[in-house]
Amino acid sequence: MLVTPLPDGTDRLPIWKFEEKGSDVNIATYMLFDAFNNEYDVAALVSDDSDLVEPIRILHDELKVDVIVLSPRGRSSELQQVASQFRPINHSVLPQCQFPTVLQDGYGQFHKPPGW
Repeated sequence: MLVTPLPDGTDRLPIWKFEEKGSDVNIATYMLFDAFNNEYDVAALVSDDSDLVEPIRILHDELKVDVIVLSPRGRSSELQQVASQFRPINHSVLPQCQFPTVLQDGYGQFHKPPGW
């Protein structure tokens, strides 16, 4: 394979790629695993990810577990169709649900990131 060197003489580019991988599969796996083991009566899921439609359908229809979907954007019609309940998150109340800016633990103080 022939690689054309970059202006700095290297053949590599720094690439910044931020993406989550597998979190939907992990969520679905543990929701189903815990349901099979009768670990809960009602599941609450904060998501708009339509990849979770089939696991939620199985939980609701086959395993008879109620699944409440709390939707950050409030517009996932696919999840709304399979969930026991579908509730859009009211963003105006989110600031009241956050921890204080400065917290204290056994190691000292720590601060909430500025963008939060």
